[in-house]
Parts: sequence; structure tokens; C-alpha cells
Amino acid sequence: MSCASLSNTSSSSEGAADPDIDKGPEQTRRTVLLGAMAATACLGCSDLSRAGEDPPGSDERPKKGDLLVFSEGEQEGKPITSADIPKGGPPVHAWPKDPVTSVVRSGSRLNEILIIRLDPAELDEQTGARAVDGILAYSAICSHAGCPVTAWVKSDAGDKEVFKCMCHNSEYDPRAGAQVVFGPAPRRLAALPIALAEGAISVAGSFVGKVGAVQPG
Repeated sequence: MSCASLSNTSSSSEGAADPDIDKGPEQTRRTVLLGAMAATACLGCSDLSRAGEDPPGSDERPKKGDLLVFSEGEQEGKPITSADIPKGGPPVHAWPKDPVTSVVRSGSRLNEILIIRLDPAELDEQTGARAVDGILAYSAICSHAGCPVTAWVKSDAGDKEVFKCMCHNSEYDPRAGAQVVFGPAPRRLAALPIALAEGAISVAGSFVGKVGAVQPG
């Protein structure tokens, strides 16, 4: 029962009483009881509101040792293994997850990550040094206006498939450190160092580069 309905019940009950009859201890006890019930119901509403809040640590940036888990689809929340990453794309969307507290760091959209597996022979020297069995991880947030990078399509500026932000058509080549190859984005996507242990993909360090769009001064 809601706070309002309990309050209305109390008011209507008191209004129905004969005004010429003195309210004795029993009537007073009943009024107090209804008031306590209303207060309890209101506290319950507050608890439900708080229950919907993100747990502590969910908006913190990826930390070394975090596991990478699926951010969408039927396997959402499950750890991602190297076998889950198809060679040549498309990328897998992921969140970092604290392995100790089991908190998924999905409280900030800036934490969403793209994981891609490419032919090591296609990677430039710097990108290849960061790859693990051809697997790379990048921020999924466009550096132009902060939109999500969602597409894996053939580039408008070449014949290779690239990450693409559909908001303003910025494109990034993951073979070359996710540098911009088309569109208005001012800089490459931030890279996330990763490690591989028993097939599971984890975070090996902080983002390299700024995540998201440059804020106007």
C-alpha cells in the first residue's frame, strides 16, 4: 500500500467517527499504528529508489586486472575469451569488471570498449607491440562528439573495414592504433592495454590517450 493510500485511510476513518464521541485510548492507538504503517511504506519506497543506483566502483575507469565482459547480447555480463573474438571482425563490445567485487564498470558510458582480432601482419609496428594474438582493445566512444562507435564497415576512404561512428561518419583504423581515416574526429580512439591468461581477456593498464570528446573551453 502506498503512502498516499495509507494517509487517506487514516483520514477517512477518523472523519467517519461520531464527533460527539470522545476519542479514547483505542482510537489513539489505531491512529498511531496507521501512521507507523505509512512511514514504513514510505521508507520502503526510498529503499527501492536506492536499489536502482549503480554500485560503488561501477563508474571508475578500467583497472589493471579487470576482466572484460560482454556489454550486450545473450552473453551480457559473461567474461570474454579469445575464442569469442572473430578474426577480422566485427568487434565485440565489452565492459570492464572488477574480479574481486564482481562490479561491472558500466556506470559510465566512457568505459565501453571495442575488442577486435586482426591479422598481426596487418598491424603497424606500434599497434602490433600492444596486440595479444592479434587482439586489440579500444574505447568505444568517438573523439568528435562523444557518440558511440557502433559500426564495422568498409571505409569511405579505402578498401579496408574500419570502426565507424554513425553520428558524423568518423572512421578509425584499428590496424594503425585507431587513427582517424575519415570524418571530423580530431584524434584517434584511446587504446586499452590487455592481457590474456587461460583464454580470458583482462585489462593490463590504463587507457592510452584521452577517452571521449574534447570538451569546449
